Amino acid sequence: MDTILTIIKDYGWLSYLILFAYCALKSGSLPLFAGIAAQLGALNIFVVATLVFLGGYLGDELRFYIGRKYGVQNLSSRPWYQRSVSAAKRLLAHYGKAYIFLYRYPKGMRTIGALPVALTNMTWTTFTLLNFTSALLWTFAMVGGGYMFGSAIERLVGEHWGVFSVCLLLVFIFVSYIALKQVNKKVAKATDELI
Repeated sequence: MDTILTIIKDYGWLSYLILFAYCALKSGSLPLFAGIAAQLGALNIFVVATLVFLGGYLGDELRFYIGRKYGVQNLSSRPWYQRSVSAAKRLLAHYGKAYIFLYRYPKGMRTIGALPVALTNMTWTTFTLLNFTSALLWTFAMVGGGYMFGSAIERLVGEHWGVFSVCLLLVFIFVSYIALKQVNKKVAKATDELI
C-alpha cells in the first residue's frame, strides 16, 4: 500500500487518469486499492468511484462496439465462425445476463469480455443496461470494499500475504475449474446440436 500512496503523492491528479485508464482496459485489484487510498485520505472517494465506474462501463461499451462493428466482418471468412457464433449465441441465451455480470471478476476475462456478446444478437440497449448495472455493482464491490474494509484488508495482506495469496489462488483455481467444466458441457451440447 505504501507504494500506491507514493505513486499518488508523486503523480497527483494523474493518479485519477491512471485509475480511469486501468479500469477501461481491465479489471483487477487497483480499484480496491484506490478505495483503501480514499479511506486513508490520499484520494477523493467520490472521484475514485466515478472514474472506476466510467472506466469499467465505457471500456466494455467500446469493446462491444468494436466486436459489433468489426468482429463479424473479420470472422465471417473463417470456417469455424458459424459454429463459434452459434455456440456463443446459445451460451449467451442461457447464461447471457450472468455472463455480463461475472466476466469482470476473473483475471483476464474482462479484457475480451464484451467481444463475444457483440457477436450475438443481443441488442446494444440490452447490453448497455446490463453493462451499466454490472459496472455499478463492480464499483461498489471493489471501491466500497476497499473503502469500508481497507484497514482489515491491509493488515491481512501485510501480515499473511503468502498464505492469503495461496488461498486466493486455490479458490480461483477451484472456481475456474468448476466454471470451465460447466461451460465446456454447454459448448459441447450446443456444438452437438448444430452438427
